[in-house]
Amino acid sequence: MKLGVVNEDIWDFFHEVYQQMVETHQTSLFKRRHFDLPIFNSRVNRSVLQRDFQKFIENNDVVFFEWGSELLALATRLPKRCGIVVRLHRYDVYAWFNKVDWDAVDKIILVSQAKRREFATKYPSQADKIVVIPEAIDLNKFQTHPKAYQGNLGILCHLSPRKRVYDLVLSFYELAQKIDGLHLYIGGDPRPAFMDYYEALQSLIRRLNLQDQVTFDGLVTDSAAWYRKIDIFISNSYSEGLQVSPMEAIASGCFCLSHNWDGAEELLPGENIYFTDSELQDKIIKYHVLSGADKSRISTSLRDIVAQRFDVDKTKIEILRLLEEVGQSDPHRTKISA
Repeated sequence: MKLGVVNEDIWDFFHEVYQQMVETHQTSLFKRRHFDLPIFNSRVNRSVLQRDFQKFIENNDVVFFEWGSELLALATRLPKRCGIVVRLHRYDVYAWFNKVDWDAVDKIILVSQAKRREFATKYPSQADKIVVIPEAIDLNKFQTHPKAYQGNLGILCHLSPRKRVYDLVLSFYELAQKIDGLHLYIGGDPRPAFMDYYEALQSLIRRLNLQDQVTFDGLVTDSAAWYRKIDIFISNSYSEGLQVSPMEAIASGCFCLSHNWDGAEELLPGENIYFTDSELQDKIIKYHVLSGADKSRISTSLRDIVAQRFDVDKTKIEILRLLEEVGQSDPHRTKISA
């Protein structure tokens, strides 16, 4: 099968899947050409893009889109020449809801049942195309390393309002009045669009006099090493697709708690999910006073859940199987020879 791949967005969740595609099928990656011209620049580049992309579509049996995108919207406006499969994660669901002709898409991969319900409610006629394949991680990369409990809390994310890091700092401030020796590590880079949020975080920590108890680690390039210093990992977002960082943290031996964003129950047991700051604090306190043996037992139980549900070796096989199914059964394709 000739497989085309389109990904002009984040590759963090896709490397292992793409490698499997390359190893099992004749795979090509679309690369956009761009010309800097003194006049008619936009018009020329639009024309080149449409011509190149139409040829790319025609030369493949199936084209897989990692993320919703401008190119997915373009593909659904072109004559039907191949199977089209897209994997949507979270923000791209909202960004491209109304810009894609979903009738032209053969299969829609969503990463959680919560996102499936949301998509099917908006487009009930597309419900039978949806396949839920959860986000996943490389369990060989993220492994448990024996360590003594130190009371280190951590959050790893882009520093944007959706992640509610500001709220977590406030909750940590209250918690630090109840437990001595806690430390909060914040991993992640501020986004240019949210520099005011980052500055507000810095100001809040100064005004609460938390400089010795809260550390900004900035952009974390070796997350596997970063998780090794964290005892309790926290996901405090108000919306996620199916967040990968808690999976990585759990696989690395961390205890994990999550705000009850829609779909969190697909990631964690109910006892690890909270709505309010007081619930979060109570859960941290209860874990903090457990014996080392009980902490180890809970961490092992959580890691078993991740290994069973979110192993990328299983996920990439599921995605490839779906692509092959589309390649064999697409009744609308009228293939043009390369």
